[in-house]
Amino acid sequence: MTTAIAVHPPCVDHLVVLAPDLPTGAAWCERTLGITPTAGGEHPLMGTHNRIFNVSGPAHPRAYLEIIAINTASVPAIPASARRWFDMDDVALQQQVTEQGPQLIHWVAAVPDVAQACADLAPLGIERGAIITASRPTPNGLLQWQITVRDDGQRLMGGCLPTLIQWGDVHPCDSLAASGVHLQQLRLEHPQAATLQAACDALGVAHAAAIGAGDVPRITVELGTPHGPVTLTSIAAG
Repeated sequence: MTTAIAVHPPCVDHLVVLAPDLPTGAAWCERTLGITPTAGGEHPLMGTHNRIFNVSGPAHPRAYLEIIAINTASVPAIPASARRWFDMDDVALQQQVTEQGPQLIHWVAAVPDVAQACADLAPLGIERGAIITASRPTPNGLLQWQITVRDDGQRLMGGCLPTLIQWGDVHPCDSLAASGVHLQQLRLEHPQAATLQAACDALGVAHAAAIGAGDVPRITVELGTPHGPVTLTSIAAG
């Protein structure tokens, strides 16, 4: 008898905080959120590495936060003409993070069928990027996923439009202990709010975020932490 793989509806998968390096990111996490991030791994394809921790809660039951940085000891395996994911090679964003410290820059949405989700964006004229396959071993099993990454590395819509991910049999939250931090609300603001709303509707994730108009792209998350409520807000680069 075979066991059916659970199919989860589209949802917030994880929040992305960019740091100039992982020690700085860990110190920011301890200072800002009151916890020490311990789990993480390397991404040889992109020449990046991360720390992650569980932020699941009633509103977002399978979510985590990723602190990510360029791994200066690793040479990315992507073609020389390509760029790392999440705009990590963007000079203005790098300078901003170097000067101001780790910052919320993006969010990733989990979808049950990433190819279909990309097709659903096509009528809106949105090219979310190629679908690449990645994996990394962990003590609790092999993590395998498919994720959208553009050759130019762009997040799109200032980071408000999510990168899309489809997980294999194992999800990081399956083995991440409760951290004491919980994602309570995600808000997105953009000058083209109607387009962002239509895209989130097409992806089935409009329920996961409050979407509104704003002068500049902005992502705001409200977290419950051991330090009490904490709000993180992205800052437009440039």
